[in-house]
Amino acid sequence: MAHLGELTVLGRDQLDLTAPDLEGRLEKLAPVGLGAIVNAAAYTKVDLAETEREPASLANALAPGILATFAEKRGALFIHYSSDYVYPGDKESPYEENDPTGPLNWYGETKLAGDRAVMATDAQWVILRTSWVYGLGGNNFPHTILRAAEYTLRLDMDQSQRGSPTSTELLAAVTAHILGGAVSYGKAPKGLFHLCPRGDCTWLEFSRFLVGEALALGMRLTLTPDGIKGREGPDRSRAATRPLNSRLSVRSIEESFGITLPHWKHHARRFVRACRDLKKTL
Repeated sequence: MAHLGELTVLGRDQLDLTAPDLEGRLEKLAPVGLGAIVNAAAYTKVDLAETEREPASLANALAPGILATFAEKRGALFIHYSSDYVYPGDKESPYEENDPTGPLNWYGETKLAGDRAVMATDAQWVILRTSWVYGLGGNNFPHTILRAAEYTLRLDMDQSQRGSPTSTELLAAVTAHILGGAVSYGKAPKGLFHLCPRGDCTWLEFSRFLVGEALALGMRLTLTPDGIKGREGPDRSRAATRPLNSRLSVRSIEESFGITLPHWKHHARRFVRACRDLKKTL
């Protein structure tokens, strides 16, 4: 990443997207010669967003427009991450970028509003809609499955929703590629793109894959892939409705940026291996 220039990372303590003085804080904290802003922050508690509507709206709907406007004022590229939840999930094939939106929950509504706020500016913006994001940091689906696999003999998992599990490692790599092009050529293609791996699966298939890989790597688990049983439909006890189809076409981003995205199993394997290695060091 050194060839891209100096990187300034601002966490919530330095820059709270829900704070009323966001623009003023940006003026104070943004370095001179700012070349790009990458907004990797969001309110992501999908179920809580149904009741915590104001903080979700401030972070996801209002803040992206403010950040994009600030990037425009500084002449900087603005990269923003969006979500598959902006779509209704009733399409039979993968969603294209120009397909109609129709969020099923408040989180999706706020993410769509944020996309529109960014698009309404004259900034040099790139919006990356992604799906089923996971990584080594924080709590997410793969971590939950691997922790549960250490002590349980059976899990029931949804087999109706389909999507592409997307590693934060992949998001970072493609973002760096886009930034590299902007540094080399002075600008990046402006627009909305889908960013996720090739291929798709259900939550049932994803969890079975994770457990199978962990066992193959010698991790001590009580659960086996056969112990994960299919369940028709998502967990109805959850407050927010999820789209059944979260598959996203990646044709546009591959053609626009000259990349070929890997199958979702590639980074899922890397994730399980990294989890095993972390356990060895504890």
